Amino acid sequence: MSTTGIILLLVAGFFAGVINAVAGGARVLVFPLLIALGLSAVVANATSMFALGLGIMGSCYGFRKHIPTVRPWLFHFGWASIIGGLLGAWLLTVTPEKHFSNLAPFLMLLATVLFMVQGSVSRWAERHHISGNMPDTPNFSLVAIQFAIALYGGYFGAGIGILMLAVFGYMGFANIHHMNTLKTILSALVTLVAAAYYMWAGLIDWPHAGWLTLGATVGYFCGAHFSQKIPQKLVRQIIVVIGLALSAWMMWKMLAAGSSI
Repeated sequence: MSTTGIILLLVAGFFAGVINAVAGGARVLVFPLLIALGLSAVVANATSMFALGLGIMGSCYGFRKHIPTVRPWLFHFGWASIIGGLLGAWLLTVTPEKHFSNLAPFLMLLATVLFMVQGSVSRWAERHHISGNMPDTPNFSLVAIQFAIALYGGYFGAGIGILMLAVFGYMGFANIHHMNTLKTILSALVTLVAAAYYMWAGLIDWPHAGWLTLGATVGYFCGAHFSQKIPQKLVRQIIVVIGLALSAWMMWKMLAAGSSI
């Protein structure tokens, strides 16, 4: 790896950590960088999920006081998240490289759109569910929805937290902090089991993952410390612009290479 590549990974990891600490959604920035540095789409996806996913544990610790309240839901949704995340990771390993490369621009666009509507989903949840109790224990259809989200999470990952928050809001959750606690823990389960499978399958590019994780760790710390001073609206707008531009670039690159959609 060149010195320039190492610097790019450190800088990208740092800003990804800051952005995730402030708003979330930074994988839309890191994934294309790894491809530009020469990694295949599959390896870039696995490596970025591993490197940035480690920071989720800190968020879980931050929501620790709400865990007893959502514990019944963790039991029902936890196994669906683990199985779905593993199956999604397995699908990535058996998907032909060309097919995933063709899907990647659209998955990137989907993740960017999900990030765009995150604020609206949060405001909608707070506006419609400001009082009351949590809904009853989930039925089979709700567990199946969580399984589908985890399946996508294990396969690509970006935007699953936003999907979960939207589903929890429609399910009738009353407290936004409970929703965020459940979302964060389930996202961590999906990410960790998928990353473990990628490690077992040999899909992690360790030199790239190491430098990226180092930069992200510093970024998470700085982002958490200075998050109150950063205009989150501006950060979110920058992410959306970059995400849309990267989606367009990836689609152009796919078409220029003569790939069939």
